[in-house]
Amino acid sequence: MASSLSLVHIFTILVTIIMSRFAQFDARTSLNVLTFGAKPNGVVDSTKAFSDAWDSACRVEDSAMIYVPKGRYLIGRELRFEGESCKSREITLRIDGTLIGPQDYRLLGKEQNWFSFVGVHNVTVLGGSFDAKGSTLWSCKANGQNCPEGATTLRFMDSYNVKIIGVLSLNSQLFHIAINRCNNVKIEDIRIIAPDDSPNTDGIHIQKSTDIEVRNASIKTGDDCISIGPGTKNLMVDGITCGPGHGISIGSLAKDLEEEGVVNVTVKKAVFVRTDNGLRIKSWPRHSKGFVERVRFLGALMVNVSYPILIDQNYCPGDSYCPTEESGIKINDVIYSGIMGTSATKVAIKMDCSERFPCTQIRMQAINLTYRGGAATTSCINASGKQLGLVIPNGCL
Repeated sequence: MASSLSLVHIFTILVTIIMSRFAQFDARTSLNVLTFGAKPNGVVDSTKAFSDAWDSACRVEDSAMIYVPKGRYLIGRELRFEGESCKSREITLRIDGTLIGPQDYRLLGKEQNWFSFVGVHNVTVLGGSFDAKGSTLWSCKANGQNCPEGATTLRFMDSYNVKIIGVLSLNSQLFHIAINRCNNVKIEDIRIIAPDDSPNTDGIHIQKSTDIEVRNASIKTGDDCISIGPGTKNLMVDGITCGPGHGISIGSLAKDLEEEGVVNVTVKKAVFVRTDNGLRIKSWPRHSKGFVERVRFLGALMVNVSYPILIDQNYCPGDSYCPTEESGIKINDVIYSGIMGTSATKVAIKMDCSERFPCTQIRMQAINLTYRGGAATTSCINASGKQLGLVIPNGCL
């Protein structure tokens, strides 16, 4: 009898646990943007409907999901999601449709961002396409007209516990994804597409942020595939295919005298196809208190890349109005390991470091870079460190 009672008791406990789990799942409120007036025809502006859906989600004290069904939704101006007054434990923005920008580039061009998340936490952007239609603004810039700067497609600021998963970003006016002053951000399984001549369309820009992961991304753009700005700490980039574009860049640094350092960056399993650069660290020739330390470039394939390995402390695109100072950025403890492929220029490894603050503790190992099937060369100034094992081309350190 006692045994039967104990079994009944155990069964009751199990049922209670299972039901509570289902109750937690059911507690997640689902909000369909169509019920707020969004139109999936790509003609009627749905900005207010999305904003109202966010406000409703913020009033939910448990978990909430904003659902965007299949269709094309015109978002004609900046859509700003703020988290300061949000009560929700977590919010998921699940997108099965395509969000499109207006045909008139000036409507977005005058804004800094298209979709901005400010002061949010426990927010996930899941799936969907963002088509900013940036080509008309690029044409304006190419013609030298009086054009607006343009809007970043997706920006997170002063936020933490953020996930961006399965997103496609097309033809952003400016940066595609920007992370500023954030903690604990995961960017996974994304695609970014823009032509190689589109100006300042960085794929992912990270600055003043800590504990960031970027995994499994395909980035084709007109600027840096990933740009890593001052104040970036604990960044993991894993499984990136880049090209066309300017490669993965730490910098530009030394824009300001009082500048935060870049610390503990790892880039592994990267593929670069016909990019201007591969793995690059760049700083302006200007005094600065910034620095770069503990960087690991581990495993990369270069396919006809102009500068596979590059440190440039005299960075000045266009060579006009360049600063004439020595770069104050201190670059220390950088490892290049497992890097192979082809260089589109004779100089496959170039390190142009500051005379006042030389690049120190540079380590190279397991490197094999060729130039058109033949021998490549190196060019290194004010750089010191070690070469271990196979390093081709040799003689840089």
